Amino acid sequence: MSQKTMQLLKQAIPVFDMLKDEKRQEILMLLFEQGATSVNKITEQISLSRPAVSHHLKLLSQAGLVFATKHGKERYYELQLGDTIEHLRNLLESLENDVKAK
Repeated sequence: MSQKTMQLLKQAIPVFDMLKDEKRQEILMLLFEQGATSVNKITEQISLSRPAVSHHLKLLSQAGLVFATKHGKERYYELQLGDTIEHLRNLLESLENDVKAK
């Protein structure tokens, strides 16, 4: 495996870590379907406490998968997948090139 592929793979690990959790998958799907959604709305629709939802959203935000905007006292979360999708495309392309080079 090339150095480039190894570097891209290491950079993608936080995303893979986020996606392996079913509750985070649920949150991402909810945001995909509903767009900008408040923490309260997410909590109502997922069987988790508000602190647990906030924790998952913080991790997803740190991984670059979601972002928050504040409206009054509420925080609304939205998907932010452009950079992540581009990074994963680059990883797949690099892997493909490695396989072809063998």
